[in-house]
Amino acid sequence: MEDGASPLNVPAVAVVGGGYAGMAAAVELADAGLSVQVFEAAPELGGRARRITHRGLVLDNGLHIGIGAYSSLLALGRRVRPAGGRPDDGWHRRPLDWQVHGGIRMRAPRLPAPLHLAAALVGASGLQVGARLDALRLMLALRRSGYRVAGDLTVGALLAQQRQRPAIVEALWAPLCIAALNTPVQQASAQVFASVLRDSLGAAREASDLLLPATDLSALFPDPAATHVEARGGSVHRGHRVERVERVGPAPRAGRSAAPGWRLHFAQGRAAPAGPFAAVVLALPPRALAELTAGWPELQAVHDSAAALRHEPITSVYLQYPGPAALAHPMTGLAAGPGQWVFDRAALAGQPGLLGVVISASAGWRTLEPADLAAAVHEQLRGLLPGLTEPSWTKVIHERHATFACTPGLPRPPMTTAVAGVVLAGDHVAGDYPATLEGAVRSGQQAATAVLAHIHPG
Repeated sequence: MEDGASPLNVPAVAVVGGGYAGMAAAVELADAGLSVQVFEAAPELGGRARRITHRGLVLDNGLHIGIGAYSSLLALGRRVRPAGGRPDDGWHRRPLDWQVHGGIRMRAPRLPAPLHLAAALVGASGLQVGARLDALRLMLALRRSGYRVAGDLTVGALLAQQRQRPAIVEALWAPLCIAALNTPVQQASAQVFASVLRDSLGAAREASDLLLPATDLSALFPDPAATHVEARGGSVHRGHRVERVERVGPAPRAGRSAAPGWRLHFAQGRAAPAGPFAAVVLALPPRALAELTAGWPELQAVHDSAAALRHEPITSVYLQYPGPAALAHPMTGLAAGPGQWVFDRAALAGQPGLLGVVISASAGWRTLEPADLAAAVHEQLRGLLPGLTEPSWTKVIHERHATFACTPGLPRPPMTTAVAGVVLAGDHVAGDYPATLEGAVRSGQQAATAVLAHIHPG
């Protein structure tokens, strides 16, 4: 690890952070023929979307879903998975089926766009005709505008401007906003929400498909990505927290940008620094990025931008039942309680009797003790499954900084920095997507492109 260059003097690149963004960057750089070393502070890859183990069961630190519009994540996942697997291996894919217990049921038929959306809304149950027409009118208005929203509006302001009835806001737009942006409608960015609608409900039928993980989040992409990188001569180092990035030799400049110029120093008394590296990708969450760039004058703007981001939590509640706890649908919406969506882990991941409940933008419920929150979720589930017995155990996971608060006009740090050869990646980096797995992967790929342009100018 002392020498970052390969025996053939291939330029070496360091990727700091082994989440979805970091591993996406690493795959692209390794496939471009560079020598890649990834350094992840945690023992598992995935960052804020990773596996944990509890009572011998593999769980996730947060319950996630995807959509068919996640084209970059799906394509990169196919690239790193062993040949011969299903195209969407790791996911259960099904047409959009938005079902809330005691509320709306909206299912998109297999029709070409935009007929699939029109048919889904017209045929939705649990809504008055006027509310369904409101939804169609909003989508048509956004399509006419090219999904551009004038002004720094919140989603709530946009919905009011478009005269959306409270019924459709409560049944569809508000839960969709929470699911996609993890930010309440009265605070969430209307422009980012419009971008999500453009690429999902407003795109091809397949783009609105639901993707439900069939495996844990580390195995879904980061782990096979690590195997892919290592097969191309790279290295993935878990349990390595970078505490300082040091320039060695002359500062990189035009015409000599391929020369190694960076060394990494680690926390926890690890003796040997790593490097030198021709470039560094900082694929860190905002708080870790702000900490690493503190006192780095050239990256003061990055530090200030990352430190200023406000965060929204996500809480996941797992309940293990001793008897059957099967749902009619593997993902079902909940009403009138803390939980918003419940997932049947038996149907999705082969874990009998285990239900997982997600509470997005969950700050209001974090004041409850874990046992009290789990009890409240259990009572909520009994409304869905009346014969449900007491769970044999529960596990509450608070991911306090799960996403950035996706508010209007939010200044997000740009990918490129004032330091040649140092680029940023992450779902919080400037872009038109909220904090999602797809946004993270796209950011990592863009960071890799910037690194390649730096190492091979012209």
